[in-house]
Amino acid sequence: MKEPARLNPTVIALFASIIGASLLAQDIPLPAPEISGRMPLMEALAKRSTVREFDSRELSPRHLSGLLWACFGVNRSDGKRTAPSTKNSQETDIYVILKQGAYVYDAKANKLNLVLLEDLRGLAATQPFATNAPVTLLFIVDLSKMEKGNTAENNAYANIDVGYISQNAYLFCASEGLVTGARASFDAKALGPKLRLRPDQRIVLAQSVGYPVPGANPK
Repeated sequence: MKEPARLNPTVIALFASIIGASLLAQDIPLPAPEISGRMPLMEALAKRSTVREFDSRELSPRHLSGLLWACFGVNRSDGKRTAPSTKNSQETDIYVILKQGAYVYDAKANKLNLVLLEDLRGLAATQPFATNAPVTLLFIVDLSKMEKGNTAENNAYANIDVGYISQNAYLFCASEGLVTGARASFDAKALGPKLRLRPDQRIVLAQSVGYPVPGANPK
């Protein structure tokens, strides 16, 4: 009997890389957030802390979905969110920086929309301790979503709105045994072109999220 033809290992590797790239080059649907049975608020507040050490394990889809919903998800049928915003302008977009690429959170569809297939964690975290975190959230305000008027005033209000969202991330992490730390250390000049940001978009804050390093004590 004639032996079946064997594919060249190089050809197999090439097909595998093509298939892998096609799987990555798409949006990521998120599981529905689990919004019941969580830690009581006062206990989460007691556990809230800023951490500067992160395990490199990727965040589970369940944790990532819950994190983003807690930050700025849709929590009412009228489209309003888990964090307030000035005149309900909802001007803050959450860009999610993962090892495989950069995404923007689509709260209405509960998914991550692909922006770029490139590891930008080194630009989103210019301090060495943060580059190991599996997730970096970039809170980016879009002033075009706000009422026309005083730009300085709109920027001030937008900064406050980002603070609400960041605190939601802190409380979710405390309730789920995750660790997080907000910071202003990121390369805005390099990230702007990479993320195709417009002049009226501005990165306000970065926040690293991950699992605790085994044996480490939160500061």
